[in-house]
Amino acid sequence: MQQVIVIGGGVVGLTSAWWLLEAGFGVRVVERAPDVASGASYGNGGQLSYRYVSPLADAGVPLKAIEWLFQEHGPLRFKPELDLRQWRWLASFLGQCTTAANRRTTAKLLELGELSRAGMKQLDDLISPDDFAWRDAGKLVVYRSSKIFEQAVGKATSGEIWSGADCAAREPALAAARALLAGGIYNSGEAVADCHAFCVALAERVRAHPRFGGFVHAEVSGIAATGGRVVGLDTSIGALGGDAFVLAAGIQSRNLAAHAGITLPLYPLKGYSLTAPIRPGDTAPEISVTDFERKVLYARIGNKLRVAAMVDMVGEDLSLPPKRIASLTRQVRETMPHAADYDQLAAWAGLRPATPNSAPIVGASGLSNLWLNVGHGPLGFTFAAGTARLLADLMTGKAPPFALDMLALPR
Repeated sequence: MQQVIVIGGGVVGLTSAWWLLEAGFGVRVVERAPDVASGASYGNGGQLSYRYVSPLADAGVPLKAIEWLFQEHGPLRFKPELDLRQWRWLASFLGQCTTAANRRTTAKLLELGELSRAGMKQLDDLISPDDFAWRDAGKLVVYRSSKIFEQAVGKATSGEIWSGADCAAREPALAAARALLAGGIYNSGEAVADCHAFCVALAERVRAHPRFGGFVHAEVSGIAATGGRVVGLDTSIGALGGDAFVLAAGIQSRNLAAHAGITLPLYPLKGYSLTAPIRPGDTAPEISVTDFERKVLYARIGNKLRVAAMVDMVGEDLSLPPKRIASLTRQVRETMPHAADYDQLAAWAGLRPATPNSAPIVGASGLSNLWLNVGHGPLGFTFAAGTARLLADLMTGKAPPFALDMLALPR
């Protein structure tokens, strides 16, 4: 039995471990934190948006980004770094900012989204939806500008078109913002859930699998390779060996791959979330809501409201700037003033490992026994089951269900 070491204990690493175990491999998982899902999987937006997968790069985005940079409460912040990786990523991103590139990538991500939906369905008998507050909430994207709303309607390939009045009527949490809304696009079948709770539940199932060799809590400092293959990992507890290795360590994958001579086109897009308890009598959203212009999403997860927002290009900085948190809090209070107990807000920040075109990287690395499952950006929870299934197919020599031309390295 071939022994595989998965590097990373977040949602992508854990789903990879499960599908590889089910495919017949022996698996160990290396995670640097004491607990699983302590990084980008911990406090993310919680949305499973299989149809709303539009890449960040699109025609008009560069000009819009410049406008956001000059807005006091805008969704984007940029800090120039003396790091060529930032500038290379930006150059590649700008190259993807065309309508044609956006359409190509969107089509591929929709295929991946449907594969992920089916993958999560496979786990129904393994993990109860109640274990991670899964809810088929549907997704509503609301627009404040009539012009932007009309453009979105013209590009929409699915969903119901709602007026601003419809949005407030069907989702009462939006009542206070009614006069500010031009309209919205609603898709059923989109879900919300607690990603961290999902990871904890999945880790228990992984741990109980007869082919699982255990969790190793250690910092991986390097990947030792020679002769076109990995011979082991350098870690804080010594060398670790295996027959094959899977890199699924979020933004840390970038540095680890570099040790093995592999350049991954990843950049950490820092995002923030707020979590507040929902009290009896609060008007929390039942539908998952995305405020398109402000780039803020709202999701009711169990008895808590999760709000996620913003894209900060500031390197690997996990601090919580008071001005950014205050700005997000103010916007949330204005849009949904009665949705939760905002006096009990808990703030969090995470680094979303993004590729320039928003498509994750799955498959071969260039080293014969090192495999990649990285670059999911803000859609790690959404795409994790799908990329894990693809990875298991590739590692067992099976043909994937669709062409992986846009998901492979190099790109």
